[in-house]
Amino acid sequence: MKQRIVVDSGAEHGAPPRSPRRRPSAIAWLALGGVLLVALGAAVIVLRGGGDDDVLPANNERCGPKESQPRSALCPESETFDPMRYVRIGDLYDCSTFATQADAQAVLRADPGDRNRLDDNRDGIACPHLREPRDFEPVEQVLRSKCRQSDPRSARCPERWRRFDRFDHVKSQAGEFNCAYFASQADAQAVLRYQMSDPNDLDDDYDGIACPDLPGPKDRKPVPRPPKPAT
Repeated sequence: MKQRIVVDSGAEHGAPPRSPRRRPSAIAWLALGGVLLVALGAAVIVLRGGGDDDVLPANNERCGPKESQPRSALCPESETFDPMRYVRIGDLYDCSTFATQADAQAVLRADPGDRNRLDDNRDGIACPHLREPRDFEPVEQVLRSKCRQSDPRSARCPERWRRFDRFDHVKSQAGEFNCAYFASQADAQAVLRYQMSDPNDLDDDYDGIACPDLPGPKDRKPVPRPPKPAT
């Protein structure tokens, strides 16, 4: 004979019957999804340094104490900043190095020659897109000079101390570097001496002397050239 098994739901002893477990509705799932999206968006804003471009992000964990590490894009909360440490190494740094526009402007003010190329259009304002604080007072030395310290010698930047390399002027398109480009006759002659085919038309009369009307210093030693083509 089979024994009958009775499951006691508690109703016979006065306990209320158990309610069936309800599944979450679609609205509940949508609400939960919305909460998660909001939380994710907040986390992204925090990681990117805040929703406002003028709010500095927190220091990277490798920065150390605020008073010991120089302020930079990596360590924007640091309290020390010396513009002179950025003007002695050529063009090693660019706008992405700095935490604020004011810091980049301080470097340009310390180095109007702009070896780091922080002011591409030479209006005296460095990295205008960077965060606050900002210093939009133009650097007067930049406005007075159209040349960077790293620019080569030319008619636009004629100072004798500037670098001049004839190799920079022989691989260009024909006519790119004509007589009006050079600061002196000797510079033009150096280019003609290296590239006697003369694609820049520095020696129109084929006498071996480039741009004779340019100012000195002069180099009057003729360059051997083929005869002038008959017209």
